[in-house]
Amino acid sequence: MNDGQFPDEIVIRLKKVQSLRYGENPHQSAALYVPAQAQGAADPVSGIAGAEQLQGKELSYNNIQDADAALDCVSEFSEPACVIVKHMNPCGVAVAADTHGAYLKAYACDTVSAFGGIVALNRTLDKRTAEEIAKIFVEVIIAPDIDADALVVFSGKPNVRILKTVIPDASRRDMLVRSVSGGYLAQSRDAVVLNELKPVTKREPTEKELSDLRLAFVVVKHVKSNAIVYVKDGATLGIGAGQMSRIYSAKIAAMKAADAGLDLTGSVMASDAFFPFPDCVEAAHEAGATAIVQPGGSLKDQDSIDACDRFGLTMVFTGVRHFRH
Repeated sequence: MNDGQFPDEIVIRLKKVQSLRYGENPHQSAALYVPAQAQGAADPVSGIAGAEQLQGKELSYNNIQDADAALDCVSEFSEPACVIVKHMNPCGVAVAADTHGAYLKAYACDTVSAFGGIVALNRTLDKRTAEEIAKIFVEVIIAPDIDADALVVFSGKPNVRILKTVIPDASRRDMLVRSVSGGYLAQSRDAVVLNELKPVTKREPTEKELSDLRLAFVVVKHVKSNAIVYVKDGATLGIGAGQMSRIYSAKIAAMKAADAGLDLTGSVMASDAFFPFPDCVEAAHEAGATAIVQPGGSLKDQDSIDACDRFGLTMVFTGVRHFRH
């Protein structure tokens, strides 16, 4: 692995652009910084740090983190897409012919968690979509542009934060830096683009399954590990996130779909890392899924492949893991 992008010394010059009300909790202080060289630059700063706030209360530390997570995910899609995030995890993701359709499908995935969430769009927020979003309480809406009529819709909800920003490039190769006790960790961004799906079962996926498998694997990259995602017809139906055991993520994803009244029959399952046991295959079959995408690479891959063949499921390997801590 090439570590040439990591010099022996890193000097980062930052300029404070905003003092925040508090950090993750009210007893923590916080502020927002941007690279000093970005000030006065000819090109606009993309992403959450360069967003223009058109209305609403002051952004909080958590708002900024959640909005960044939502933007990071929605930037992956070329077609109209909507991502709803709650506490750094997508709770609904969908693509459709237009923004209105994408929002409705994303919201249907988890109407409970969407309350108080962050809505990110990769197309202009129009009046029709704004009227749908305004039916619930959301903290932040962020999009590359906002129609004047959409702003009027939210004029009666002055606390809703509405942001306009340049959607970041999903393939960007910038460095991520995180503090740890006594030091810092640096890594390259997980910007791998899914180019190939390798069928490993007797049955190969249909074109419809392939379309949903690709979307599911993009979404699972943005869900905290261990992560399991069910997708059907271009929309997430169940998301299991942040569990210490992968099978519990699978159970939670199916449970949330059932609670939302969504039928997983004919859906696909995505996993951010390989299956050490065939239990997730069994869970997918019980839920009604017909296809699975996962990185592969377990010593017991064949057990999962055999289980898929036994149930008539198709499974594809990507060779790429997407842990997110």
